[in-house]
Amino acid sequence: MKPLHLNTPLLSHRALSSALDKQVWLKMDNLQASGSFKLRGIGLMCQRAAANGAQQFVCPSGGNAGFAAAVAGVALGLKTTIVVPHTTSDSVRKAIEAIGATLIVEGNVWDEANQVALALCEETGAVYIPPFDHTDIWDGNGSLIDEVAGQIEFDVVVCSVGGGGLMSGVVQGLQRNGLAHIPVIAVETEGAASLHAAIQANQCVTLPTISSIATSLGARRVAQKAFDLTREHDIRSVLVRDAQAVDACLRFADDTRALVEPACGATLAVAYQNLPVLHSFKQPLFVICGGIGVDLVKLETWKNQFNLA
Repeated sequence: MKPLHLNTPLLSHRALSSALDKQVWLKMDNLQASGSFKLRGIGLMCQRAAANGAQQFVCPSGGNAGFAAAVAGVALGLKTTIVVPHTTSDSVRKAIEAIGATLIVEGNVWDEANQVALALCEETGAVYIPPFDHTDIWDGNGSLIDEVAGQIEFDVVVCSVGGGGLMSGVVQGLQRNGLAHIPVIAVETEGAASLHAAIQANQCVTLPTISSIATSLGARRVAQKAFDLTREHDIRSVLVRDAQAVDACLRFADDTRALVEPACGATLAVAYQNLPVLHSFKQPLFVICGGIGVDLVKLETWKNQFNLA
């Protein structure tokens, strides 16, 4: 079964490598057809469901997962409905509709959109595609490490955490490639840190609200799988401020001529801010997870919001 996702470029960031005295690697998953890494896991889940007879998909999402499900559904020729809350931007809504998926806008937050999606699945028999919490999704996201393993030497993986689907896939990829000894730096923004809260409480907890502009990290409760992995793998939780994430987005755009969301900027902030958690490593691999919720106007708005030069 040919995957729906691309084997994305693996690049050396020469300027950061020089500034930090490290070999900085970038896995450019912002170049996926979905604009983010999400197509890896969601694409695999949709393919497996289609192979088992699925006729249609329903995915509740604030943006990236829904767009990935839409890309997968269209590629497989199956009806796909994406349910988004009213907080999802017009640009993301238009992107989903433009490729032929059905869009439903319901609820003020993702949780409410999710209830609509679940009811629709019960009513129509459609397959429910979650944004991050499923074994197929973790399996698919692990392909990111499959592509890197054996190509380069790296001693840590740095990735953003929202619901934990990417991190869970990264750990799974490390484990199945004999790299279970390699730590993962799990990055969240303040105000969207459900994994950090779970680690502090020693159990999954539900955040009262999401206050970060990195809305793609806005899962109020991290997947149980992601939390469980913190007990069996070397995972180092790090928080950055929204301003640091946006600053990293701006600097990355200047460096690479590529736009990424603040959710991805959070990962890059670890390098651009030269945070202490990175100091003991010499060959970090950064997952450039991407995101479709960014454009030049949004970047300029965020730049002004945080008074960044």
